[in-house]
Amino acid sequence: MTLIKSISGIRGTIGGKPSINLTPLDIVRFTTAYGQWLSLNSEGTLTVVTGRDARISGPMVHSLVNQTLIGMGINVIDLGLSTTPTVAVAVPWEKANGGIVLTASHNPKEWNALKLLNHKGEFIDAESGEIVLAFAEKQTFNYADVDHLGVLKTNDTYIKKHIDATIAMNTVNVFGIKKGLFKVVVDGVNSSGGIIIPQLLQALGVEVVKIHCVPNGDFPHNPEPLKEHLGDLCEAVVSQNAHFGIAVDPDVDRLVFVDEKGHFFGEEYTLVACADYILSKTSGATVSNMSSTRALLDVTLAHGGHYSASAVGEVNVVTEMKAVNAVIGGEGNGGVIYPPLHYGRDALVGVVFFLSLLVERKVSVSKLRASYPNYFMSKNKIILNEGIDVDGVLNTMAKRYVSEKISIIDGVKIDFEKEWVHLRKSNTEPIIRVYTEAMSKEKAAVLAQRFVSEINSLL
Repeated sequence: MTLIKSISGIRGTIGGKPSINLTPLDIVRFTTAYGQWLSLNSEGTLTVVTGRDARISGPMVHSLVNQTLIGMGINVIDLGLSTTPTVAVAVPWEKANGGIVLTASHNPKEWNALKLLNHKGEFIDAESGEIVLAFAEKQTFNYADVDHLGVLKTNDTYIKKHIDATIAMNTVNVFGIKKGLFKVVVDGVNSSGGIIIPQLLQALGVEVVKIHCVPNGDFPHNPEPLKEHLGDLCEAVVSQNAHFGIAVDPDVDRLVFVDEKGHFFGEEYTLVACADYILSKTSGATVSNMSSTRALLDVTLAHGGHYSASAVGEVNVVTEMKAVNAVIGGEGNGGVIYPPLHYGRDALVGVVFFLSLLVERKVSVSKLRASYPNYFMSKNKIILNEGIDVDGVLNTMAKRYVSEKISIIDGVKIDFEKEWVHLRKSNTEPIIRVYTEAMSKEKAAVLAQRFVSEINSLL
């Protein structure tokens, strides 16, 4: 199947052959490489926080990671069944040197991965990732002797701590939410979200209807929270006469909503709504990656703020947020990043801001969605033959549209007056991604096909 080695971690399908799939040998190898990287930047005994989502291979992968770290003389704080943002907040709170989350995020159940965090609970940067990959390649490993093995401690309190810290933020209208008597349907895709999101809502006095919330890793549908995968949620919202529905991915860093009519709110608009709320409280800058909707720019300008776009990838979004001191940011896949809590995508943050916005606007979810600019995206890809000079092709496209507003920090982003196109090569596949956004589905599709044709003429 597949093993993908990237600067932020390693992911692949369980079983099969080493270096081709994600096998026990690969898990040990990359965990050791990460431990070696940690030792470059720290003195004394190291501590790493670990946690996992509910996928079937999780206990096996988690155990291998923990015991490998112990074998290196590194202490481990094991959060058990957890979420990516929960591990992220636990790392600095525990004054740990780093963290590893065992999750393949939105990938199907046969996948798993090691997500690597630094001492701030943030994903390691490109430079650090390259060092980890180099250590894994060389395999010049050295483990601790019997008198210097690490110590394993379990800590199952962090889901509650994460919930408490989220609710305690001064931007959350706790009183209004409790007074609102909301009824919400939650699709936890049979992973960690089925635990933490209902508990968060119940702590706010929200009536919860749970579907697919048994954390057994048997995903009832494709775990990526997209419209085409959430038919059960849409139907349940209507049948239960709920105010809205919530869906998250298996590790709870992506969040989407369904309105009271059973219609998809749009994953691109999760961040838009949350930013709208925060900007009404705190003026400032916002950031998303350049493949995310222009609606965030519109909302930011309406509040008198400044918007900037980063290269695709959470690490890049966080880097830009720090550079401009953004009050909120994230990605159009349903990822919300709020710096006062931590610099990472966090579905819990999105839930409480969305509820607070509904309380203060006194509108239904469908009316809230109708209040935002209506953009439509088209996402396409061009499969490349081996040996194609992709950078040369993208450079040619940039020169061809030099009279337009162009960014080349991540491929080529061309902003027209009422639409845009983003062309970028994949880091994992021999393809060029062609993303467009316009004021209608038809215009977005036409724009995409135009650029697909232009690129094909250069190949």
